Amino acid sequence: MRKIGLALFATAVLFSLSACGEKKTDDGKAASSGSSSTSKSLTVEELNKLPLPQLENGVLKDEDLVEVITTKGNIQIKLFPKYAPLAVENFITHAKQGYYNGTKFHRIIKDFMIQGGDPAGDGTGGQSIWRGVDEKIDSGSGFKLEISPNLYNIKGSLSMANAGGDTNGSQFFINTNSDDQSSGLAIQYTPKKIIEKYKEGGNPDLDGGYTVFGQVIKGMDIVTKIEN
Repeated sequence: MRKIGLALFATAVLFSLSACGEKKTDDGKAASSGSSSTSKSLTVEELNKLPLPQLENGVLKDEDLVEVITTKGNIQIKLFPKYAPLAVENFITHAKQGYYNGTKFHRIIKDFMIQGGDPAGDGTGGQSIWRGVDEKIDSGSGFKLEISPNLYNIKGSLSMANAGGDTNGSQFFINTNSDDQSSGLAIQYTPKKIIEKYKEGGNPDLDGGYTVFGQVIKGMDIVTKIEN
């Protein structure tokens, strides 16, 4: 298990640029877009037997732990290289190289998410370490989505921001919505335990459209402070 630390500024600056699929409804509230399912090729029985690492306590030996140091406090997040190896390696490499140091949460939408990871600080910047799929370079193009039936955009999940398709760069977001999102979820496509977890919040509409690669395990109160 690798342990990494990175320092970000927790600011309440909000820009209108959209990088993680958010759109406005007629009443001005944030609404999300994306595929509603990550697991349509599996049966109900198969889905309900899947490991769901986001729901497990602690950090397993095949997971990584990062500590995000912000001006509001520290946040510990476990990462899932087994299910999202490109996103995790991208995130950890950037962290080790100091790419995220001094950056801020530049986009904050209450009851939706907080977004950071942009060295430009306004949602227009950031690059991945990858070119295509498996060639690591200093400044790369976007890399592909990693969608797993084991990982979901539940509250506290860490996901890659993108501008559509395979455009993952350096920006990421933490899902913060606390409203019950379990109503209307297709039980034939979603593990029952995840449906139960969505009662505590999250953004299921983002499932299938954004790579989930981590989960906050300590400091969700800090995330809330940033969100507010």
